[in-house]
Amino acid sequence: MSFDDAYQALTDHADDARWAYGTGFADPLAGVPTALPDGVDGADLAAYCLMLGDDALIMSHRLQQWVTRAPELEDEMAIANIALDLLGQARLLLTRAGEAEGAGRDEDDLAYRRDAADFRHVRLAEVGDGDFGHLIARLLVFATWRLALLDRLAASHDPVLAAIGAKGVKEVAYHREYAAGWTVRLGDGTSLSHERMQAGLDAVWPLTGELFVPHPVEQRLTGVAVDPASARPEFDAVLAEVLRVATLDGPTAETITAHGRDGDHGVELPGILAELQGLARATPGGVW
Repeated sequence: MSFDDAYQALTDHADDARWAYGTGFADPLAGVPTALPDGVDGADLAAYCLMLGDDALIMSHRLQQWVTRAPELEDEMAIANIALDLLGQARLLLTRAGEAEGAGRDEDDLAYRRDAADFRHVRLAEVGDGDFGHLIARLLVFATWRLALLDRLAASHDPVLAAIGAKGVKEVAYHREYAAGWTVRLGDGTSLSHERMQAGLDAVWPLTGELFVPHPVEQRLTGVAVDPASARPEFDAVLAEVLRVATLDGPTAETITAHGRDGDHGVELPGILAELQGLARATPGGVW
């Protein structure tokens, strides 16, 4: 195959066998019906997709901030790949949100052109990490919770959400495994690593209460959305086993009342969005 220049060769995606940068991968939603299920309110479905999509988008961005800061090169790669997995989930979910609301907004509009109060992620996704132990604790909690949700989402009456859930399970199973492995490594390591890991868990734990409180949108989308309370037994069982092997104490701090699903976020979010959205807002209509 001949090309006029090297750039054209790089940007031609027809020859998937040699294209190594992602565009040749199969579309996970290929052949999946996109029509809204009968009786499902588009506004509610859009709101639910924003919840799950924003969780993934903001957590992905926080993980990306750890690239060049992880303790080993192998972990740079692992954390970057986990962030990319979540970014891929965010793209699918934000696209579905745009389709469901019917306002003509796409994934870029929803990621780059919403203000902080319009985001619907849980507070756990946005908080900063004091050290690597705190990051691992947050990732363990987030991945354990999200894996339980996605596993149940695979049975959704919405074919698109079901496909996203099935794809996400394969990805987030690794996220949980990675975080659990580091939790054991740090918890059952030196006295200092044990102390740091325990401190990370204790700091993250107050934010877990929000993860299992059903939102009115979730309650209205019976058969489509997942009741987060149903994920609690699995979450507790997995955490208990990981902490046992890691010789860590189960956190006892009381959970705080957080309402990230309603747009009530912490002081960190404006800074996250300034970094995430800065280029897109500075160059409206820009293509790169």
